[in-house]
Amino acid sequence: MAKEIFDFYDRTSLKSYNLDKNMQYQLNILGSLDIFTRQHSENVATLVCRICEYLHCSKSFTEYCTICAYLHDIGKQFIPPSVLQKNGPLTDEEYEIMKKHTSIGHKICMNDLKLRPYAAGTLYHHEALNGTGYPNALVKKDIPYEGQIIRVADEYDAIVSKRQYKSHIGIIDTLKILIDECKPIKDPDNYKVPVKDKKVGKTNPVIVKALIKVVIDDTEYEISCVMDYLKDLKPEIKRLEEIEKYDKKRLASKSQSKQNYYLDGMKYLLIGEETVDNYKEILTSYRNIIQNKNEHIKKLFEEIKVIKKLKV
Repeated sequence: MAKEIFDFYDRTSLKSYNLDKNMQYQLNILGSLDIFTRQHSENVATLVCRICEYLHCSKSFTEYCTICAYLHDIGKQFIPPSVLQKNGPLTDEEYEIMKKHTSIGHKICMNDLKLRPYAAGTLYHHEALNGTGYPNALVKKDIPYEGQIIRVADEYDAIVSKRQYKSHIGIIDTLKILIDECKPIKDPDNYKVPVKDKKVGKTNPVIVKALIKVVIDDTEYEISCVMDYLKDLKPEIKRLEEIEKYDKKRLASKSQSKQNYYLDGMKYLLIGEETVDNYKEILTSYRNIIQNKNEHIKKLFEEIKVIKKLKV
């Protein structure tokens, strides 16, 4: 049987799952209330789709799981904006209110025949394998696989994304946090909530391994895109450098006819909004871009090396 492949870099890949109008309506409501949550839901759905590929899930389960991920935070539309959009850490009381989005979202889905098949994503995405999650403090055997997958994608995006109330955390540090959560809690008897299963961590290590492969893919893809951009930029720099050569010869010429000759050569090579007066500024900016992008590529290669050495 041929392996089913998704083109995850095709912008239409997730749209092909044909979310019906009712789901789109629900998500539009969510987006109108909180742009961060809407973008987060889309990010998580994309991650889930790609994690499923590395987990060798069937196309039908991947589609199902992706839609569950789109809808996983739909209950947040009924969380007060003062809590949902708070510019700062939540208090214990506010956190209890925020936690209700799981059961609220589940109720929304169960009350709608079209959404009911995807209710699991809303209810289980904050459950932890060791029983320290919410809303029902379930353990591994009671948490559906889709909930375990969405939890990993959800937490990863929540940490690496810049939110209105916290600073950005790097990808490597985020992966280290998720890897640590795969391990049993060191001091379970003194943990903030009861640990029902002391032999496992919060998060499924198999799913985290799949996420790491997705992150490596993303980083390699980013490197490829930057390299392609630099490749396209080099002919433009070469053209501007030719203009610069003509300009130097023009300025060095004592003959007016020679100066006009080189000036005509400059004008012939100019394009768009470029002029004899501003080409140097454009050339300098391109050279700075080349330098900055090469430094960025070097950093990404170093990041991949570190990520590949992470042990789950």
